[in-house]
Amino acid sequence: MKIKSNKAIIGTGIFTAVAASLCCITPVLALIAGSSGIASSFSWMEPARPYLIGFTILVLGFAWYQKLKPKTAEEIECACEEDEKPSFWQSRKFLLIVTIFAALMLTFPYYSSVFYPDNRKEVVVVNQFDIQTVELDIEGMTCEACDSHVAYAAQGVDGVLEAKADHKTGKAEVKFDQTKTSREEIIKSIDATSYRVVE
Repeated sequence: MKIKSNKAIIGTGIFTAVAASLCCITPVLALIAGSSGIASSFSWMEPARPYLIGFTILVLGFAWYQKLKPKTAEEIECACEEDEKPSFWQSRKFLLIVTIFAALMLTFPYYSSVFYPDNRKEVVVVNQFDIQTVELDIEGMTCEACDSHVAYAAQGVDGVLEAKADHKTGKAEVKFDQTKTSREEIIKSIDATSYRVVE
């Protein structure tokens, strides 16, 4: 019975850690898979993220408590199950691996930008009068991973000199050479990620 409850606790910890970061992991997975249209499909989960993080911490804390708590006198007397070594799945080592995995998932938004290749253009001489800057309202951005995804999509357009996005304000600022591209092309590129430019 104890074996099943330990597996359930650890499984719940993994599940909630992944669920808490699903909205942030999806854009990176979409980029890697080459299907950026699904990037914001889990952004609806962002409001539940703090609760899922809290639940993950509680579940893993309880699992560690169960693993480290001192044995009762009754458990010491009945050492019948203790004779055989616990399997890897019931060991502290496995719980440590699960805890590290959960921590990596929960902190993913803060380091997700390392997964986006640098697609900035080489320095090009551009006539100052041809440079235009637009500020776009973006719908669906919820974390730093979203910022990176939107900026990456905008920078992929030929003629874009610089692009920044901020999920806190819901805006993206794009500087581009209007002789090579247009506002509409940039919007089209961002909309292809499934984040939407609100006009």
